[in-house]
Amino acid sequence: MQTSAAVKFLKRNTMVIALVLVIIIFSIATGGKILLPQNINNLISQNGYVFVLASGMLLCILTGGNIDLSVGSVVCFTMGVGALLMKAGAPTVLAVLAMLGVGLAIGLFQGFWIAKISVPPFIATLAGMYAFRGLANVILRGYSVGVDNDMFLRIFGGGADCYIPDFLHGEKLNFTCLIVGIILVAVFLILSFRGIATRKKLGISAAHPGAELAKILVIGALIMWITFKLAQYKGIPSVLIWIALVLLIYGYITANTAQGRYFYAVGGNEKAARLSGVNTQLVYLLAYANIGLLAGFAGTLTLARAGHAEPTYGMGYEMDAIAACFIGGASAYGGVGKITGVIIGAALMGVINQGMSIMGISANYQSAVKGAVLLVAVLVDVLSKRENV
Repeated sequence: MQTSAAVKFLKRNTMVIALVLVIIIFSIATGGKILLPQNINNLISQNGYVFVLASGMLLCILTGGNIDLSVGSVVCFTMGVGALLMKAGAPTVLAVLAMLGVGLAIGLFQGFWIAKISVPPFIATLAGMYAFRGLANVILRGYSVGVDNDMFLRIFGGGADCYIPDFLHGEKLNFTCLIVGIILVAVFLILSFRGIATRKKLGISAAHPGAELAKILVIGALIMWITFKLAQYKGIPSVLIWIALVLLIYGYITANTAQGRYFYAVGGNEKAARLSGVNTQLVYLLAYANIGLLAGFAGTLTLARAGHAEPTYGMGYEMDAIAACFIGGASAYGGVGKITGVIIGAALMGVINQGMSIMGISANYQSAVKGAVLLVAVLVDVLSKRENV
């Protein structure tokens, strides 16, 4: 029994273990450079778009392994819209709302063809990938358009001063950052232990209580360690606030709402979901509307970080988001996946990118390694499905 429980625990946490091992390997290979406070800060800032896009991509994947190939192009197009508006003197709020609105409109447009006309998602979004990349080039006229709106850059994480101020004025450490970390760990522990108590009351006990307790403590320690590292640099970057907000919202939607359960139901068995009264067309429409909205938001974050829009921006973003979901445990068949898995998948890809960059390894080898990691993650999913048949 204990062996069986241990095997189940390892299967359930394969990618968590892989993430830890990858961090250890790159820590040794880079002489500890990857764990420097500035590099951890860069890891978060550089991969903000992955966390955001993967949250929306997860909803598409849950509906049956479907994906959206157009998000990279939509990011570029919304960046162009925002940059041109701000260049024309539009207020920050109007420019941001325009980027979000354009992204949502594109998501609804593509979702209409998928949900109502039954165009395969791969084809519909492939068409969008070409179309919106071309339109981005048209509105930008092939040139780079800069943004000098200080309020926009500061709020959405562009520049060296885009950090939450240290209200306690620590000398060597950002005390505000540390206190936020302590509060987060306390809330996490309270919610985790309350969940254990609730499951125990309902008679739903963990297969291996000791392993579950160890997992909670390790995650709590990891949150505090990251907070301490950030406090040694400049504190909490603005982009981290936005990433956390997106992850919390979509984590709540998928875990605690009826609509969230519908995504899983459609992916698990669409026909059964439809017969039980679920509006499957609406589920598909919402999935693609969400990814469009988040593509607009990812465009906002990317524009703030880069400080300008270019026709080439956003290339490969869709692949990073898709890979983060599958590496994080989302099933290629749909119906399985969590936001916590998205966090793990995005973090693993970010660590691989940054670790290999610090080591001076070319982008071509980085792509090869990410491809191998993705293949292994999908193989684990496929083989586990065979075992359960």
